[in-house]
Amino acid sequence: MGRCATRRAPAPRGFTMIELLVAITVMLVLAGAAIPTVKFAVKRQKELELRRALRTMRTAIDQYKKFCDTGVIAKEGVDSECYPPDLETLVKGVENNKALGAKIKFMRRIPLDPMTSSYDWGLRSYQDDPDSSSWGHENVYDVFTTAGGKALDGTKYKDW
Repeated sequence: MGRCATRRAPAPRGFTMIELLVAITVMLVLAGAAIPTVKFAVKRQKELELRRALRTMRTAIDQYKKFCDTGVIAKEGVDSECYPPDLETLVKGVENNKALGAKIKFMRRIPLDPMTSSYDWGLRSYQDDPDSSSWGHENVYDVFTTAGGKALDGTKYKDW
């Protein structure tokens, strides 16, 4: 009559221990190669943000100086040399001498220092020594980061 229908049990499926060890090893090697690349990219991004923040503030200081020298805004003090008294003045704005009631603002806000994650910047007055790391509080001639360390190009951040 007929054949006996016997079914075979399916073969066990899955990975062997050796296959799992090889896969884990390959993943660890790839991760080990990717970590330094990611750290390099993060540092480069922070440096770009630092350059942008410094450029923004220095441009605002230069614009303030230009407006003061041409008489568009009033000179703050005798020793100011037409530089702003502080960074906050660039954000709050100053009265325009040529248009009554109008304020000129030079920045929307003080940028965050990406290296220190702080809004505190190193400041130099026009009267300070060029290499001074302390601010004389007369005016703001220049800004710099207070972060230590070296950039990817080998220069110190505070010298930017």
